[in-house]
Amino acid sequence: MKKLLLITLFFLIFSFSTHADNSYFIDFKKVLNTSKPGAAAQKKLQTKFESETKKFKKLEDDIRKEEAEIISQKKALSTEEFQKKISLLREKVGNLQKNKQTTFNNIAKSRNKARQTLLGAINPIIKKYMADNNIRLILDKKNVIMGDETLEITNKIIEVLNKKLPSLKIN
Repeated sequence: MKKLLLITLFFLIFSFSTHADNSYFIDFKKVLNTSKPGAAAQKKLQTKFESETKKFKKLEDDIRKEEAEIISQKKALSTEEFQKKISLLREKVGNLQKNKQTTFNNIAKSRNKARQTLLGAINPIIKKYMADNNIRLILDKKNVIMGDETLEITNKIIEVLNKKLPSLKIN
């Protein structure tokens, strides 16, 4: 039953799109990655990610050095002092892991927010483009199996987007 429904739906969509002489497609991934605001946002987020990664790597190296120091002092320290230092070191490791996870989650949230903002800016541009050019249907390129390359409007949308939204604010 499900197969029959899917096949019927496929033929309806296919027949609609074959009769729709005003059908075009757009590569949203390309728009998000190569438009000025999208590329700038990605570069900024990548730079932030790399700097945070370096910062956490340095902190991890410092903790490893501290661990090696504590281990080398094991015989010189009393059992209580050794356990106290190990406990403090474990607490540092836990805090570092928590901070690292929070930081990278915040970067991921910033990325998603920037993506949503960019998609929100693209929608009215596409609607206006559709109205101006009497287009009835625009599909995402990833959902198009095969199509004439003259029906792709990605670069035109990128040009309009670059003019309307030269940059994107990222937290």
